[in-house]
Amino acid sequence: MSDHGIFGPRSVTWRVMGEPILLVGGFRALLMQGLHPRAMRGVLQNSALMDPHESWSRFVRTTEFVRVRTYGTLAEVERAGRRVRKIHASLTAYDPDTGRTFRLDEPDALRWVHVGEVDSYLSVARRAGVRLSDDEADTFVAEWRRAAEVVGLDPQDVPGSVGELRDYIDAERPGLRFVPEAAHPLRLSLNAPLPRLLTPLKPAMPALTLLAFATLPRWARRLYGLPATPVGDLWATATLRTLHTGLGLVPGQVRYSPAARRAHRIMAA
Repeated sequence: MSDHGIFGPRSVTWRVMGEPILLVGGFRALLMQGLHPRAMRGVLQNSALMDPHESWSRFVRTTEFVRVRTYGTLAEVERAGRRVRKIHASLTAYDPDTGRTFRLDEPDALRWVHVGEVDSYLSVARRAGVRLSDDEADTFVAEWRRAAEVVGLDPQDVPGSVGELRDYIDAERPGLRFVPEAAHPLRLSLNAPLPRLLTPLKPAMPALTLLAFATLPRWARRLYGLPATPVGDLWATATLRTLHTGLGLVPGQVRYSPAARRAHRIMAA
């Protein structure tokens, strides 16, 4: 029997995660993470976000981790997870609100990052027009409990359905805010710290970041100090659907990443 990792060809995750439009979901997940004070401070105090070499290498490492976790074999996923768990366990950050130092592998922050990622992928996929029934959306959330385990969380301590996802986010809202020492992501996107070879992509960064912002819940946009109106919601949904439709016209060998193309071949077999 072939080893297809923690998800496999019958999973909703494999069908959804290969869609290029989920790049917006990845950016949205980072914005959701940024509203958890400890999660954000953990990043700020352990990486040089404005250093082009550091920020880009971190982005590449994160992207590779998502790829391996989604499509890798069980052994590959375990190696990647072990490395991430080891890093998180070795790093600390200072919380000026409490005057205490905390470890980056504390469950509360990890759980928020996990939920922000799942909610972002699911929200962007559904708004873009990726076909997902309510039952399939619940299955997607439940499947990602396996992903939570990879980073060291107890899978039973994270949401297992869309309803549980919403309840968790609502319960966390009182403690969420944008910490003052963090650069605003929109302002940061105007001078995105990209490597020299990727500088032609700089003009697209503000638009991509703005779209990711517009897909956030209204309360989250307000925490970032941005307008939150129904017009923004409609613009975000219309833009996502237009982009997803346009990408659907691109041949699969160009549209999908190598890992996603392999997954599609396996699912079609």
